[in-house]
Amino acid sequence: MNRTKLTEKLFQLSANKTTARTEFTAGLTVFMTMLYVLIVVPGMLEGAGIPKGPVTVAVILMTGLITIIMGIYSNRPFALAPGLGSVAFLSVTLVLAEGIPWQVGMGMVFVSGVLFVLFTIFGLRQLIVRLVPPAIKLSIGAGVGLFIALIGFRNAGLVTASESANSLQLGDIGSPNAILALIGFFIMSVLLARNVRGHLLIGIVAVTLIGIPMGVTQLPSSVFSFPESVAPVLFQLDIMEALKISYFPFLLAFFVPDFFSSLGTMLGVAGKGNMLDKNGDLPQIDKPFVVDAGGTVLGSLFSVPVMTTYVESATGVEAGGRTGLTAVSTGVLFLLTLFVTPLIMIIPTEATAPALILVGLTMLSSVRNINFEDVTESLPAFMTIVITIFTFNFGNGIAAGIIIYVLVKSLSGRQKEIHPGLYILLIPLIIYFITLAE
Repeated sequence: MNRTKLTEKLFQLSANKTTARTEFTAGLTVFMTMLYVLIVVPGMLEGAGIPKGPVTVAVILMTGLITIIMGIYSNRPFALAPGLGSVAFLSVTLVLAEGIPWQVGMGMVFVSGVLFVLFTIFGLRQLIVRLVPPAIKLSIGAGVGLFIALIGFRNAGLVTASESANSLQLGDIGSPNAILALIGFFIMSVLLARNVRGHLLIGIVAVTLIGIPMGVTQLPSSVFSFPESVAPVLFQLDIMEALKISYFPFLLAFFVPDFFSSLGTMLGVAGKGNMLDKNGDLPQIDKPFVVDAGGTVLGSLFSVPVMTTYVESATGVEAGGRTGLTAVSTGVLFLLTLFVTPLIMIIPTEATAPALILVGLTMLSSVRNINFEDVTESLPAFMTIVITIFTFNFGNGIAAGIIIYVLVKSLSGRQKEIHPGLYILLIPLIIYFITLAE
């Protein structure tokens, strides 16, 4: 069997109306928009006392391998990496604020991953997906889109957080970084308006090159590098200590947000690629769930926090990616960075930020199917979107949306429209928010 036939058999390119070239382009686009992970995640983990060199290698390995497995097993264009929310929770809340050793935190990640696996095997994750009201599902795509756009504005320096005003404010739009990002935004916008295939990838490359004379793109002193050993971070987790009853709220804080973040990202990205069925569900969602859950378990063994599906996968879908070949391409490129990290890291965030903003725009269309004439449908959907953005967390948005949906329907005398399972789901969600408030 030649390479073309094998690729067709594995990824069903013809059935998904795509080509290997389109999938590779999409994979490269996702890779470029996710490169910041290799800088941000190890830096945050280093603050928790985890050796930066070894954990950087571990992050690259887990991101590459789990993304490749996702592509082959589920045939979906989803890329995975350590969730920034989980990384921040472990580094800042557990280690710095609570004084809990990072090894115990990794034990919690392991336990959380095992729970994910069990929930998936016994069909509980799929059941919860079916329980989520259509209005919430429709709002997830818009929430993901605005979330991605906000990341883009932040990375471009167009929006910054003001400590004094305790709010977001306009950044220094006259800085070289912001100007470069704006140049990229207009380049990609024009290419998109002209229906140029690969407009995001072309824009990212162009902005990277334009950034050289502007002093934003920093050229490397070398091209090749050799990865450090992962031995200092391998099998360092403390599972038994993580099982202490007093740590249950922290375990819940790992589990609930990631559960709904993964769900939200998958449905949002799949919706962008027209992969959802008439009920707003993703067919065979158990497959990406298994990889997502198993990736968290495996990652914890390498001192890598919760592996989750990344919203940047939407840039690949926008570039035409429809199958697992997009994810495999992304994963392979991440693994290659083990040897050419200096060369790859020259791509500035100002080059990828405009791509995220534009993808955010294209994901807003799902809200048109929400019934805004019925406040019991529109209010939960609206709150899902705004809480996602205001708290910078998918899990918070979806969980709050479900709670509000049940309350509004119940208090309006429309209990018959609520699936009985939602009342059961309400219990851990309320406990989760109580935990956050303490």
